Amino acid sequence: MSLAGRRIALTRPEPGALGERLTTLGAHVVHVPLIAIDDPADGGAALRRALARLRSFDWLVVTSANGARRAGPAARSHPTVRLAAVGRATAGALADAAGRPVDLVPAVERAEGLLAAFPAVSSRVLVAQADRAGRTLADGLSAAGHTVEVVVAYRTVERAPTADESEALAAADAVVLSSGSAASVYAASVGLGARPLVVTIGPVTAGAARRCGLTVAQVAPSPDPDTLVRILATTL
Repeated sequence: MSLAGRRIALTRPEPGALGERLTTLGAHVVHVPLIAIDDPADGGAALRRALARLRSFDWLVVTSANGARRAGPAARSHPTVRLAAVGRATAGALADAAGRPVDLVPAVERAEGLLAAFPAVSSRVLVAQADRAGRTLADGLSAAGHTVEVVVAYRTVERAPTADESEALAAADAVVLSSGSAASVYAASVGLGARPLVVTIGPVTAGAARRCGLTVAQVAPSPDPDTLVRILATTL
C-alpha cells in the first residue's frame, strides 16, 4: 500500500495517528485545523459537578478522545465505575486518562454500535460529550431502560483557515472531514467546486457535508486510522 506523492488534508485540531500513518506511506500531509477544542460555555462547571458524583453512576461513557481526556481522570478515584468508549482511539485516550482498561468498546465504532453492545441490565450512565454532539447515544440508552445524564465535556469552535491554508486545502488530492463543523468551514472557505475528494469519518459527518453542498467521495465505516488509510489508498 502506497500513497507516495499524494497530498492529503487533515482538518482535526491535531493530525494524530492518521497523519503519522499517511506520512509513513509516502503521503504529503497538509494539516489545516478547521475546528478548535475549548472549555464548555460554563467553563466546565457542570462537568466538574457531574464527575464529583461519579460514584453514583455505574458507567462513564465518552464519545471522543477529547471527552476521554477531560472526564477520564475522575475514574481513577472510582474503580467500580465501568468505562465505555465509542471506538478504539477514544478507548485508548480513556484508558490513559483513567489509568485502567476500558470495559466496553463496540466493534462498530459509532453511537449505534455502542448501543447495540451495551449491557441490557438497567444502570445509571454518565455520558460526557461535545456541546454539538447529537442525542443518538443518550436517547438510545434511555429507551433501553438506562438512567442517563449527559454532560458537556468540551466545546467545538469553528476555525476559519488563513488564505494560504485555504489554498493548501484546495490543492490537496483528498480532504478528511471529521465533523459537521469542519465540513461547514471547509465548504465556506474552499468552495464546493474544489479539487480534493472529500472523505468523512462517518455517516453523520457525511450528512452534514452533503447539507453544505459538498460531494462526498467516501464515508468511512469507522473513524480509526487503519480504516481511513485503506479508504484513501483505494480511492486515490
